Amino acid sequence: MEGSHFRRQVPIGPYVADFACMAAHLIVEVDGSQHGTEEGQTRDEVRTKWLEQEGFRVLRFWNNDITNQTEGVLESIYAALYGSPNAPSTVLKHKRRLR
Repeated sequence: MEGSHFRRQVPIGPYVADFACMAAHLIVEVDGSQHGTEEGQTRDEVRTKWLEQEGFRVLRFWNNDITNQTEGVLESIYAALYGSPNAPSTVLKHKRRLR
């Protein structure tokens, strides 16, 4: 995505995000079939709530959506970054938080 920087396998608190744009506080999770079980869904809900309390937005996509609907997935991520699919991209700058 133009103007953004995503890191892969990012440790955030007790979790590891699949992809994260720290400047936009946006996490993209790519879920396989284990996330479709009741246990997986419960674990994901707890994880998402924790990440949201830390100020992150979480987008989740199924593996097959990445493969079969790539354009739609990219449009969703772009809209989450810039406010709409038609918004102009801007350079996002990450500000480190002091611990």
